[in-house]
Amino acid sequence: MKQFVVVQHTYSEFLGTIENQLEKRDIGFIYFRPFVGQDLPGSAGQFDALFLLGGSHPTADREACPWVDDELRLIGVFRQVRRPIVAFGFGALLLAEHEGARISATPLHTGYWTTGHRTAAGSGDALAEAVDGRRLLVLYNGSAALPAGMEPIVVDDDGNWLAFRPQKESYGMLFRPEIKPGMIEDMIMEAKRPVPDNIGDLLAEARREWQGMEETKDRVIVALVKELDLMRERHKMPVFRLNVPDNS
Repeated sequence: MKQFVVVQHTYSEFLGTIENQLEKRDIGFIYFRPFVGQDLPGSAGQFDALFLLGGSHPTADREACPWVDDELRLIGVFRQVRRPIVAFGFGALLLAEHEGARISATPLHTGYWTTGHRTAAGSGDALAEAVDGRRLLVLYNGSAALPAGMEPIVVDDDGNWLAFRPQKESYGMLFRPEIKPGMIEDMIMEAKRPVPDNIGDLLAEARREWQGMEETKDRVIVALVKELDLMRERHKMPVFRLNVPDNS
């Protein structure tokens, strides 16, 4: 059975509407939660892909996110064996940092609605084509300037990067196809979580755009499955059990 690693960074942000899409395709997934002290996997040998979710702090804030270096190591492990990586928000900034982006803790919050625009670099890319002209919710903390020579495949109305593809097997997205209105409500209610001043407006727009958000999510999943070959089960290392004889 196909099995994905999903790294969760806050209680309120999970795979959301994507969970049903994976389950329909007989894809299993295991959540790892470093923000509560859970260790991340040591290898990619038992997994078929890596999903990195959103978060509530900038990736540059190592005090709030002390696990970041271990997560960057995990990205490197999956990159080395060329297994798919899909990263949203916080996760996309981490992927960008791994690829040499210049990261910053400012601005603390970025949240807005925009229209996605495929770039020349995204021409022919199924994901870029899927969101071209679509209304997108963008939500992340901090920022990352992509390294020289790495062109985004999707930008917003002002030309700011929204998605990039550093290698054939990896995508980073600052727009959030997995989010549903209920998740935004959970973000607002999450204890001690900093949220953007305009979070109420983002929620109201999400409720109005819900049908379009669902359509965009479906288009994104179909594109990811196609481009990353997510339906193919990767070779997994055997798991050995050490049987210790009972000499009592």
